[in-house]
Amino acid sequence: MRELSMADAATASEVHRVGRRAYAVEAELIGFTGIPALRESLEEMRAQPLRWLGAVTRNGRVAAFVAWQELGEETAVDVHRVCVDPRWFRRGLASRLLRHLLDELAPEHDALVSTGAGNHPAVALYRRLGFVRVGGFEPVPGVALARFRLTRKDGADVHGTASGAAGRGVRKRRTPTGE
Repeated sequence: MRELSMADAATASEVHRVGRRAYAVEAELIGFTGIPALRESLEEMRAQPLRWLGAVTRNGRVAAFVAWQELGEETAVDVHRVCVDPRWFRRGLASRLLRHLLDELAPEHDALVSTGAGNHPAVALYRRLGFVRVGGFEPVPGVALARFRLTRKDGADVHGTASGAAGRGVRKRRTPTGE
C-alpha cells in the first residue's frame, strides 16, 4: 500500500480506469448508471482535492484505491471513493485499504462514507468496520444512498488491536470494493 499522486499522469490514468471499472459494477448492483465518477473525465478526477491510497501489485499496477478528504472544522475524514479493479475482487483489498487509512493515516479522526443503499456488500463492509448508518438521501428519485459514520473515542483503534480497544464497523458480489 502506498499513497498515490494524481500529479503523476500514468498513476492518475490507471486510477481513473480502475474507478470506472469498479463503478460500472456498482451501477449494475444499484440499478443506476448515473454515478458521477462514471462520467468524470480524467482531468476532473485529478482536480479533486483528495488524498489517495492504493493497493499496488508487484508489477506496480493499481489494483484498488481509497480516496478521502479531511474535513476542516471536524477531526473527521470523508471517504469519497473505495474502488477495487474487478480482477482483484474478493481479496480483502477494500478492507485493508480502509483499515490502513483509519488506523495509520487518520487514527484519531471520525470517518464518513456513503454508498448505494442497495449495495449490500458495501454496507456489510462498513458495518463490519464499525461504521453506523446515520442517514440517507436520494440524489435522484429512486436512487437511495446510505450515509455511515465511524465515531472514534479518544483516538482508539476500533479494530481492537494492540493500539486500542474500542470497536469499528464490503461488498458482496462484484462491487467496487471487491469484497
